[in-house]
Amino acid sequence: MISLNGRTALVTGAARGQGEAEARLFAALGANVVIGDILDDEGTEVARSIGPTARSIRLDVTDESRWAAAVDTAVAEFGRLDILVNNAGVYRSGPLADETAESFESVLKVNLVGPFLGIRAVLEPMRRAGGGAIVNVSSVAGLTGLARTGGYGASKWGLRGLTKTAALELGEFGIRVNSVHPGMIDTPMVAGVAPPRGAGRHQAVALRRVGLPEDVAGLVTFLASDDASYLTGAEIAVDGGWSAGPTPPSTAAQGE
Repeated sequence: MISLNGRTALVTGAARGQGEAEARLFAALGANVVIGDILDDEGTEVARSIGPTARSIRLDVTDESRWAAAVDTAVAEFGRLDILVNNAGVYRSGPLADETAESFESVLKVNLVGPFLGIRAVLEPMRRAGGGAIVNVSSVAGLTGLARTGGYGASKWGLRGLTKTAALELGEFGIRVNSVHPGMIDTPMVAGVAPPRGAGRHQAVALRRVGLPEDVAGLVTFLASDDASYLTGAEIAVDGGWSAGPTPPSTAAQGE
């Protein structure tokens, strides 16, 4: 059984979706959790429902001063900071011909500059703690090209590269940095894009179903734990097989 006893984690975008699932699983496995989000009421409610091992703080990941406040909260409340999950992100879809420079830059600011600021913010407390784990939530769009995701895809490819650079530079301090690459996950961010859970088979992926936030949370938890102590600079898809290649026609009916 994975254990996070005695660890303190800061999870961004943790008021709902994948971030909430990660925060709840971390807490269930013994970690203290700081929930960072711009959704104040939702974040407060998640922390309240988890209990005394959770705190909620307003965190706009594009604001360096808010990062400092979040890190200070973690250290002041729980004495240390061991884990950062850069989960917060925004998704926008549309053809390049219609995408403005302002829109493109705003996506990069949240999805790429935000994690960069987070890595810098946690570096010193993790060094003082003797090491730590950073998990950057990229996307399958950071592993393969996806039409109509110019800004989003660019940000996720950039986060993939930032992960590897950070892994190389921070490894000497015992800080591991890995990226996970979710596919189509049923969360509020992609409402109306992903088929909802319970909608039946999802023919575009090998496992023939839409992913759930818990599917991502399990992988993130493993990477944050000592069970992954020799794993850094890795990029792991949690996409039901989407990035493996085109899905062949179903043979299920033939075997019935």
